[in-house]
Amino acid sequence: MNKKTQRHADHPTLPAPEEPTGIYLNRELSQLAFNRRVLAQAEDPSIPLLERLRYLCIVSSNLDEFFEVRIASLLAHHRMGGTQPIPPALAAVLDRTGIECHSIIERQYALLHQEILPQLSEQGIHLLRHDDRNEAQRAWVKEYFERQVRPLLTPIGLDPAHPFPQVINKSLNFIVELTGKDAFGRGTGIAILKAPRVLPRVIRLPDELSKKGVAFCLLSSVIHAHIADLFTGRDVVAYSQFRVTRNSDLWVDEEEVKNLRQALRMELQTRQFGFAVRLEVARNCPPHLAQFLLDQFSIDKSRLYAVDGPVNMVRLLELINNVRQPALHFPSFQAGLPMASGDGDIFSMLTRRDILLHHPFQSFQPVVDFIRAAALDPNVVAIKQTIYRTGMNSDLMESLIAAAQRGKEVTVIVELMARFDEEANINWAEKLERTGAQVVYGVVGLKTHAKLALVLRREGGELRRYAHLGTGNYHPTTTKHYTDFGLLTAHPALTAEANEIFIHLTSLTKPNKLHHLWLAPFALQKEIIRAIKNEAEIARQGKPARIIAKMNALLDESVIRALYAASSDGVKIDLIVRGACALRPGVPGLSENIRVRSIIGRFLEHSRIYYFRNGLAHDVYLASADWMNRNLFRRVEVAFPVLDKALKKQVITQGLNPYLKDNVNAWELGADGKYHRRRPRGKQQAFCAQQYLAQLLGTPGG
Repeated sequence: MNKKTQRHADHPTLPAPEEPTGIYLNRELSQLAFNRRVLAQAEDPSIPLLERLRYLCIVSSNLDEFFEVRIASLLAHHRMGGTQPIPPALAAVLDRTGIECHSIIERQYALLHQEILPQLSEQGIHLLRHDDRNEAQRAWVKEYFERQVRPLLTPIGLDPAHPFPQVINKSLNFIVELTGKDAFGRGTGIAILKAPRVLPRVIRLPDELSKKGVAFCLLSSVIHAHIADLFTGRDVVAYSQFRVTRNSDLWVDEEEVKNLRQALRMELQTRQFGFAVRLEVARNCPPHLAQFLLDQFSIDKSRLYAVDGPVNMVRLLELINNVRQPALHFPSFQAGLPMASGDGDIFSMLTRRDILLHHPFQSFQPVVDFIRAAALDPNVVAIKQTIYRTGMNSDLMESLIAAAQRGKEVTVIVELMARFDEEANINWAEKLERTGAQVVYGVVGLKTHAKLALVLRREGGELRRYAHLGTGNYHPTTTKHYTDFGLLTAHPALTAEANEIFIHLTSLTKPNKLHHLWLAPFALQKEIIRAIKNEAEIARQGKPARIIAKMNALLDESVIRALYAASSDGVKIDLIVRGACALRPGVPGLSENIRVRSIIGRFLEHSRIYYFRNGLAHDVYLASADWMNRNLFRRVEVAFPVLDKALKKQVITQGLNPYLKDNVNAWELGADGKYHRRRPRGKQQAFCAQQYLAQLLGTPGG
């Protein structure tokens, strides 16, 4: 046992995402390893109880997307080959991911029933199954069913005139087996019942029916209890809830369509009915009913999941949001504001210095105020902005609409293909166009993922530029829960190059040479490789060389090869990778100078930071891009330098160093492909980076 293995022997260890061979770890299995780390948060008794339940829901949501996108993508490539058998390599990946998914899901439901729900009950929060409800509660549930549920239900008995109904992606449904004859004397044996989406999935019982605390029940439990009432004159032999997960990637032929927005809106109508990739049923579902559903949806039995509880655990978020017990949630937190010297409006402040924002520890409100001020200021003549995700409600988007209504030149580059945000983005694009804003949809074949906003203001007969450059989305919700950096600046070179990028995206002309901003798909990957090689050259000269990078995922093989080469040359490399990581660290002769860690905490780590020591220059870049092939070659991405020395130091001391010190929420990836949880050793003090930053920048107890 080597020193590194021994050091972690007493700490939790997660399964390896791949055998300890080869220089790359498998993407899908590494992504599932990330979900193991999220699941570990739900297992942690030091975390407030309802937050542990929230982590369980997050794992379910992540697995939904894993099947909708990653597994669907693997299967889609095979389906394009017609009836050919699944290739051995693909079969091996599907087999290993299936085993791991079954294991994760089994642990989820065990944790739900053995720990979290019993402990919630001790706190006076009861999730009642039918057998748990007393007579008064059963009477109330029956009345609720008759008044609120039954009128909306439409059971479908299957026969040649009643074919199997269309089942929407991730919807709640029931399969029912019947005996006896129907009203026409026929022996139709199977019925399908779809639960209307307008009904809440978690129902709170009146407080007077719960002597101790509050009581809830699930819609599935309500329907289960009264499902026999729907089939007068028939006997229900067996039944089960079920849910189908479908391929949810949208596809349009961008070279053929004349209007991407219209084509995408039509495609959205069919998203709910992509080919099926997973079937979830209740654990007590009879095998022959499960097989009937598998055959109906053409799903392999390996992707059948029989679960002990609700088939959609994500819906338990409704319970979490319905309980107001502070002790069961994370302590309340109020984001701070950056210190600003002197009085005056945002533009006068930016003429004096740049402003760095670190979310969610610092509020996103200054960015909203920046766009709002631009919309209202008579001296502002133009606003340009990229939009990737912004949500259904957004003060920022309303400000852009107001600016257009006031006659300002408003140009918005809306990414219509932002996965699962397509409909919201289409709606905003239509609203903007109706007010006279110029809306374009980026570049055909590429997603516009860069986070840029530019304001042009007339000052003293000249136009002056102001910009916001960020690592995260202009989204009012995620800015409160995701860690990101944003830079408000009037720096002439940075704002001029931001303007060049907007001209490039709207005119589709080749961008002029950029000296500060790294733009994908043209230069970002080349600049990252160049900076890595530069550190390697410095190391070969016997000088200190250092790279620290923070991102969501590290999968691009060209970057990984460059990091391996730099490690062999003696560069000390620390990588903070929240999710999937294909790089294998700590391998003698290959990556012995590389350490990889993942931080999983209260907030979702989302900022991308690239640090290169470069002698004593200490180059710091903030970016919208992970080190993935899609980000470097198939998206419009921007990495921007932090030029102000004080702000550069701030990024290092807030965005990197605390995460390298963390021994509470940190997991280290070993050469064997396993993640090991870091814990304080000996007399070492516990240090949580997120808690430290919240105390440093925020206002606790807000």
